[in-house]
Amino acid sequence: MLGDFGKNISNVFKRILSQTTIDTDAVEALIKNLQRELIKTDVDVKLIMDLSNNIRQKCLKQEIPAGLTLREHVMKVVYDELVNLLGEQKATLIGKKKIMLVGLFGSGKTTTCGKLAKYFQKQGLKPALIACDYHRPGAPEQLKQLGQKLNVPVYVSEEKDPYKAIKEGIGKFGKYDTIIIDTAGRDALDKQLAKELKKMHELAKPDEVLLVLPADIGKVGGKQASEFHKLVGITGVIVTKMDGTAKGGGALSACHETGAKVKFIGIGEKLDDLQQYDPVRFVSRLLGMGDLQTLLEKVKETGFKEEDATKILSGKFTLQDFYDQIESMQKMGSLDGVMEMLPGMGSIVPKDMLKIQEEKMKKYKYMIDSMTKQERENPDIIHSSRIERIAKGAGVKKSEVKELIKQYEQTKKLLKKMGGKAGMKRGAMSKLLKKFGLKL
Repeated sequence: MLGDFGKNISNVFKRILSQTTIDTDAVEALIKNLQRELIKTDVDVKLIMDLSNNIRQKCLKQEIPAGLTLREHVMKVVYDELVNLLGEQKATLIGKKKIMLVGLFGSGKTTTCGKLAKYFQKQGLKPALIACDYHRPGAPEQLKQLGQKLNVPVYVSEEKDPYKAIKEGIGKFGKYDTIIIDTAGRDALDKQLAKELKKMHELAKPDEVLLVLPADIGKVGGKQASEFHKLVGITGVIVTKMDGTAKGGGALSACHETGAKVKFIGIGEKLDDLQQYDPVRFVSRLLGMGDLQTLLEKVKETGFKEEDATKILSGKFTLQDFYDQIESMQKMGSLDGVMEMLPGMGSIVPKDMLKIQEEKMKKYKYMIDSMTKQERENPDIIHSSRIERIAKGAGVKKSEVKELIKQYEQTKKLLKKMGGKAGMKRGAMSKLLKKFGLKL
């Protein structure tokens, strides 16, 4: 998710941790490297200099708090200053409301409408969508397709009139909990767009006006936030495309500097790829310290149960159980994103390797789908003729079916060697599993 921005900042942090001694030169080197990486991500130079001076002042001139070593003190100062730079506190978005999304062309407003609808569905609310972008011909159809995927109603004006769409849509969706309005964009905030947005705002009377900004906009994001705020009074920002640029830090810091609260970040193209922005968690992941809290929330969303964990850890699980766990992993997002949430794991496994593994997991599902119930429950009966039939049904090679069975057997053996449930209780893994609320 964090791309080169996260990787480079994490490497800067690791350098200070790996040094045998921490002195003035080490702190100055840390500051210099941080400056270099933050400039690359388009953070405003003034903000970078303020951060540098704060780190220098607190690390070298402040008294070290009782109980902390100098190294720990430096780590905490850098952590706190980055949190301050990128937002300090998270901004929430909960409950029943009307939400209007605004932003320039290409920012990802329409897709974000769908992601927000999915977010509210997870809260147990009933969302509805209103299409008000009739300048981009494909926008209403795109919104309708997103609504169909989510089983969420979408109102489109037959006359392609955004003002009628708002009046009629709000009237039609009166019984729904959350109404999300998709508006038009332009290449620039011109007079025509400004007039249209103002009128729509007056008609909709939204509880929230969220500005959608692409992460690659960098420090210009602050200027856009200010302009849109003067026009329609934005209540928050959604930064999209965080997975595809190294300039996300510039957009986040620019919004914070203007007082615009970043409420969500888009981390991919799937409808689940929208995360509530929490600067504390974000910086933890940025520095390679993980984010077990978010991972725990994702695990709970998949419906992963304690009895499932116990069965797997005992080594007594079938290919059907294996299949169920692949599905659960896929619901949690990309393997790359999951690894970033585990402390110290974000940069250990190469992304290319993770992508290969994700492709394998997709094929594993196709293969298990091609098996009979008996074969899933008892893989020992899968021999030559069955392998050939499964491979044809899944559209894969016979060698790939053999690889799946081998992977399954190796996983079972590994867990048995670790001592199953009792071994997990004694090992370091038990501490991690407790973070997920699993009592072994």
